[in-house]
Amino acid sequence: MWDERYSGTEFAFGTEPNDFLRETFEQIPVGGHVLCLAEGEGRNAVFLAEQGFKVTAMDMSEVGLNKANKLAKDRGVAITIQVADLADYKFGQDKWDAIVSIWAHVPKTVRQYVHAQVGTALKPEGVFIVEAYTERQLETEAVGGPPASQRERFGCLQSFQHELVGLNEVIGVEKLRMVSEGKRHQGLSAVVQFVGKKVSN
Repeated sequence: MWDERYSGTEFAFGTEPNDFLRETFEQIPVGGHVLCLAEGEGRNAVFLAEQGFKVTAMDMSEVGLNKANKLAKDRGVAITIQVADLADYKFGQDKWDAIVSIWAHVPKTVRQYVHAQVGTALKPEGVFIVEAYTERQLETEAVGGPPASQRERFGCLQSFQHELVGLNEVIGVEKLRMVSEGKRHQGLSAVVQFVGKKVSN
């Protein structure tokens, strides 16, 4: 599905970074190593590379990541791409200064697996930056997020707080905000925003 969605010349979610990431990236240690989860066509990874970070973009779509690579080259920066599935991704230990998850709506079991890895994978003082749609999105007129048949894929602040062991919550909020990111994310949207920092050893 994602290879097909990313196969056109147009960028499904645009080429500008996510607003929440733009607001919070300065919490990432300067020049640090950043892992972008389910990064698709690379807009967030490229933005972070432009800010001087060393960025790895992972996604299960090779088509999307090839576009990410091209976008990076067009912008005069370099990123590392990894074709991989979050369901069994090897995050490593004390490896990342930041992990970024923007609109990565996966099944509950996969989300729990990912969240269980984050605390170990981050370096001390590393941060986890997340924005996702909440189930309230189904009550809005906005475009974006899982369908009603996949409710378990929506984000929830309480779940994040419970699952992300070893992180100090810096930002944790559910809110309505205007989203305009390509044709597939538009309108007044119900989101959860979270930033957690790994406790120093």
